[in-house]
Amino acid sequence: MKLMTKKLNKNYEESNLAHKNDDAPCDAIIIGGGLSGLTLTCLLAANGIKTKTIDIQNPSTALDDAFDGRTTAISFGSQKVLKAAGLWDKADKHACPIETIQIMDSSRKESLLDFNVNEVEGTAFGWIFENRILRQAMYERIEELSETATLITPAKAIDFEITDDYSAVTLDNGQTHKAALIIGCDGRQSFTRQWMGINTREWSYKQRAIVCSVIHENPHDNIAVEHFRKEGPFAILPMTDDKDGNHRSSIVWTEHAPFTNSALEFDINTFNIALTARFPSFYGTVKLTGERFAYPLNLVHAHDYTASRMALVADAAHGIHPIAGQGLNMGLRDVAEIADLIITANNNAEDIGADTLLDQYQKNRRFDNMAMAGATDSLNRLFSNDYLPIKIARQAGLKAVSRINPVKKFFMNQAMGSAGLLPALIKDQ
Repeated sequence: MKLMTKKLNKNYEESNLAHKNDDAPCDAIIIGGGLSGLTLTCLLAANGIKTKTIDIQNPSTALDDAFDGRTTAISFGSQKVLKAAGLWDKADKHACPIETIQIMDSSRKESLLDFNVNEVEGTAFGWIFENRILRQAMYERIEELSETATLITPAKAIDFEITDDYSAVTLDNGQTHKAALIIGCDGRQSFTRQWMGINTREWSYKQRAIVCSVIHENPHDNIAVEHFRKEGPFAILPMTDDKDGNHRSSIVWTEHAPFTNSALEFDINTFNIALTARFPSFYGTVKLTGERFAYPLNLVHAHDYTASRMALVADAAHGIHPIAGQGLNMGLRDVAEIADLIITANNNAEDIGADTLLDQYQKNRRFDNMAMAGATDSLNRLFSNDYLPIKIARQAGLKAVSRINPVKKFFMNQAMGSAGLLPALIKDQ
């Protein structure tokens, strides 16, 4: 995709000027314009729900290469959510499929467990996108849905008002907007959640993830690698070739605190040498391309997802360790669930902010989110432990999974992100 950033930014500057005094009524207000919030915007607006989305970032900033160096793994189930929102066809040509997953442990150079998509008769375990590609598709889709979708940016929520009949948000630019329901999609440090008075269970992993893109001498053959090292997981995610034909992958390099002698501070030559040493040999020489980004790693889970005429979605409700690449996929299952309930209620002329709807949303999503949070937490603790008996046991376990076909197929289907947890509105896409 050739990014039409200047044209897109010009359109948004004009749109936002129009929105400065936009007091038109709406059905739902979304706080936060990250990937989950924008997907929810598109999904609701595509189904006739008048939606306003408040985001602190201007699109021109969010589309800049220096804003976010991350990539995202979109599972089979999440693909259906993007299709329902009208986003998949805008971005799919820039998605790199994952056809093989190799799992490695400690200093061993050979893979202990390989998942191949042909063993489960699928097309891919998932697809790797650059975050900025997804953002651009979302901004373009919101432009297409201008009759029902409004993006107000840059703006920040500073207060809310909740009554029996409506919810309202006050912005730092002095505007107030009312709707039947306010949905917080504003990340792990969610202001919406704090205002709702909802406590969290959370802890730091005392780790950070260094994220960047690299080019390598040989093709990656659509292989993703998860190498569990004592200092933390090292993931290699396949990307599409760049415009010059260079083979690319994205890495997530986990480091434990204290961050002394950090790879973030290596000079380029040292970093490239360290990269090549950590990559399987079939990649050939590996080199950094672009910037390095660092993100602290923690777990956070809200005690409740809802309050009167308010709900929390994605990272505002739960944030997990990236060890399995499931953070956004969990968030998109939240998006699918709350969108299905809202669209169904609206079609039946029911109140989309009713307590019964919000209670159902929390009931349908809480167990899945808690289970995934627990699983990723356990995986990180297990595979970041270099205690010899544990290391021997986990390596034996990986080999056992490799040999027992039904067990292996179970884990492969989990890796694909089954659509079974999605509501019918999304699952049937």
